[in-house]
Amino acid sequence: MDTILQEPLRLPPVAIPDGCAAWDEERTRAWIRAGAPWWVPVRPRLWLVEQSAVLSLIVALCLLTLTDLPPYLIALLPLQAVWGVWRPEVVRFSVPVVAVVLALVLGVSGVPWPAPVCAALLLVASVTAAELRARARARQRSSALAAADGVTAVLPAADAPVRRGRFLVGFGTVVAVPALALLAASPLWRYAEDRRGGAAAGLFLLGLALTVLLSGVLGRRRALALRRAPAPVLRVLVRKDGHGDAVVFAADDTTALRPLFTVPVMTQATDEDEEEEGDEEEELDELLDGLKDEERGPLHEAVLYGAPCDGAEVLLVSAAPKPGEPPLTEWSTGPVRPLSERGLGSRLAREERAAARAAHAEAEHAELVEVARTMTVVPVRRWRAGPVDRLSAFLVVQWGVWLCLIGIDDGFWHRALLLAIGLMGALVVPVKLGWRLTADRTGIWLNRLRAPRHISWDDLRSARRESFELQLRVRGGDNWSVSAPRWPWLQRKRGLTHPYDALAAELSAMIADPALRPTGESGEEERGRPLWPYTAVLAVVWVVLMAVRQGWL
Repeated sequence: MDTILQEPLRLPPVAIPDGCAAWDEERTRAWIRAGAPWWVPVRPRLWLVEQSAVLSLIVALCLLTLTDLPPYLIALLPLQAVWGVWRPEVVRFSVPVVAVVLALVLGVSGVPWPAPVCAALLLVASVTAAELRARARARQRSSALAAADGVTAVLPAADAPVRRGRFLVGFGTVVAVPALALLAASPLWRYAEDRRGGAAAGLFLLGLALTVLLSGVLGRRRALALRRAPAPVLRVLVRKDGHGDAVVFAADDTTALRPLFTVPVMTQATDEDEEEEGDEEEELDELLDGLKDEERGPLHEAVLYGAPCDGAEVLLVSAAPKPGEPPLTEWSTGPVRPLSERGLGSRLAREERAAARAAHAEAEHAELVEVARTMTVVPVRRWRAGPVDRLSAFLVVQWGVWLCLIGIDDGFWHRALLLAIGLMGALVVPVKLGWRLTADRTGIWLNRLRAPRHISWDDLRSARRESFELQLRVRGGDNWSVSAPRWPWLQRKRGLTHPYDALAAELSAMIADPALRPTGESGEEERGRPLWPYTAVLAVVWVVLMAVRQGWL
């Protein structure tokens, strides 16, 4: 485990409320012990929420095809998994209702025994985790309030506009529209199975939409509640992680050995700052681009407003990164997520592995860049899709063909799903097979579905191979990437260089040294053709293939 040896950046005394206590290691021990057990999912990262949603969708499809349960139970049962991870407040009320309804339905229908047993296990696990999480939340809140010794302070910029929850409310509203459309159209299908599937799909999607809406509303309500009255205050240490989230430590943990919790934050812009908001966002993007997952920023002294616990909203006033600048006021844009002892061990192990991989990748990239510095300057330089890209496209195509020839049945929803998968493949495959990258003295050109895109050298920040992707980071956030298989063990054994690594090294050398950039200007024929004609042909082929499989042609 690495430690931070430099002194934390100091917070001006005027920014510390009178009587504000230090949340030291002795006081944080009780807060840590009050947390939920390690196996309770209190840190639902986005990937975990996505996986729970995908898992619940698979469960819903199994219930639809293997049981005779009504549509509302087909939607409600798998949603418990999503709510257990994302919205445990709902589980405490939904599980009893679902259990009663399930018992009544099973009493009058002949559902095979595995279905009710699995449903019962799911409901018990969900409500148990939600109850443990709620009790731990209450204990940690009480511990934080006791640590503050009753000292409260008015939040700075408490009258600023509340942005918390706006996006989620809007996104949930958008998702609810197709859900309601599915529900309204479900009685119009010809076959009873399609009507049942349409109602189940509409209810499931509506449940996801309401979940997103509820998250936005709860976040907004908690943010408003934090502003209404003076909040408890605690002195802590803070630094940023590779995702831009704030990691909070005890006030005397100057070596950052034991992070307490993480919380996503956003700097509150004042009226004077709004004119410079675009420049600030651009600087933040550049900072995060250079901050890898395993790298951490320096420690800052900070004042924490609010009682931290699982799901809480807080405000942080921390020392500025540069001397002479005013302290940073950062509102939470997501809930507080505590770190358990076991979770901390896993996090540190992941960081160590990621640091080792990053150091190895950085050394390899630096060696390739040095080699690329010896390349000959040419008027125009071009790169295009190669064998690894063709292999990637082949894997996508054969998967789609297998689904069409083997996995299809007579249900409308199965056909609709396969049609959507095929059309998405028609968008992906031409890019994998036909991407072109052309560099000239003005910048680089990327061929796209509609027309080539130009990126000037000043706007091109970096070119790196990240995992399976070649990523070009562009000023303003409109990045570009393409993916292909990669076998590091085979490359090391054979002494091979992945094409994406070589391309990224050559572009990196040109970004760093303008003398290596091409001297001429590319013509239209050198910049690659639009890819939309290939997409149209593949889409037509997929539709015809499905029609032949169904006997329509």
